[in-house]
Amino acid sequence: MQTAAEYFPPGDFLKEELEARGWTQVELAEIMGRPTRLINEIIAAKKSITPETAVQLGEALGSDARFWMNLESQYQLSKVTKPDNLIARRAQLYARFPVRDMVKRGWVQLSENIEVLEQQFKTFFGIDRLDQDPHFLHAAKKTDETKEASIQQLAWLFRARTIAANQVSKKFKKELLQAALPRVHALLSAPEEVRHAPGILADCGVRLVFVEALPGSKIDGACFWLTPTQPAIAMSLRFDRIDNFWFVLRHELEHVLQGHGKDDGYILDVDMDGDTADQVIAEERMANEAAAEFCVPKTEMDNFVARVAPYFSDERVTLFAKRLEVHPGIVAGQLRKRLNRYDRWSKYLAKVRHIAIQSAPTDGWGNVDY
Repeated sequence: MQTAAEYFPPGDFLKEELEARGWTQVELAEIMGRPTRLINEIIAAKKSITPETAVQLGEALGSDARFWMNLESQYQLSKVTKPDNLIARRAQLYARFPVRDMVKRGWVQLSENIEVLEQQFKTFFGIDRLDQDPHFLHAAKKTDETKEASIQQLAWLFRARTIAANQVSKKFKKELLQAALPRVHALLSAPEEVRHAPGILADCGVRLVFVEALPGSKIDGACFWLTPTQPAIAMSLRFDRIDNFWFVLRHELEHVLQGHGKDDGYILDVDMDGDTADQVIAEERMANEAAAEFCVPKTEMDNFVARVAPYFSDERVTLFAKRLEVHPGIVAGQLRKRLNRYDRWSKYLAKVRHIAIQSAPTDGWGNVDY
């Protein structure tokens, strides 16, 4: 164990210099043109050496002014206590984790006791040391095709898992979920019907939770498995639109049906509105296609576009949606993406977040209930 260096007051060195020359404090004061009291207080460690005094001591004693300033600086620094490297440990914590955002969300409690604060992060991420990489469930290293999750995204995942694990649901049966999809699709007719989705999924053994994403994480949703037979879906609802809600939910349901995420711990869907067909891996492409088909069948959309283009009037869009028995916002969302016309049909994109968070376990948007 390395022992910290011991530093003495500069006055001790000054006293030795005077003794070596046979000078008194009065004599040094007269040479420097300074009060005797100043010399006395420096030797007694009651007054610090200023740059001006350092220059005068250097001239009087034939030494460098920097020598006296260094002695003073080292002595003053040695008096500053650093219990357990408190500042360094806090800096490491803030550099490693999104501390402020997690405190703001109530996921950890701010504490002046560094041990208490560090332990909260170890417990939250399930790690023994702060330099360990958190592993979500039995997550292995992601393949080269997918990006590693950021610490903000992992924090969101861990919080979603905690909430989902505290819920009670029936035993998951793939055939029940498959059979329930028509019931789920019937909910696309109106924004208010969103509230029934969590209950239908729970009856199939799928746990659905809503967790607001941390700033900058761009999370849309995730599929993960609490056990090899217990799936869960988390959604961030970062886009408060009816079309986005159903597309993301059906996307995650496809991951569940295909058993995606079992081998590497989770499927994290980020910035789905920005994805194109050549930017996503096969699993994501499959889920995207299933979600798009669920919202508006491809053959129906192809026929509608071929028949109507380029005259996509509001009346034609609403009539098309009525024939499909879905809310106009569902059709509008698919058309906007297909035609790359995000300036159109915004009035149909009904908000559903306020409805959704009343029907399933939620963390965010002012709620910290779990």
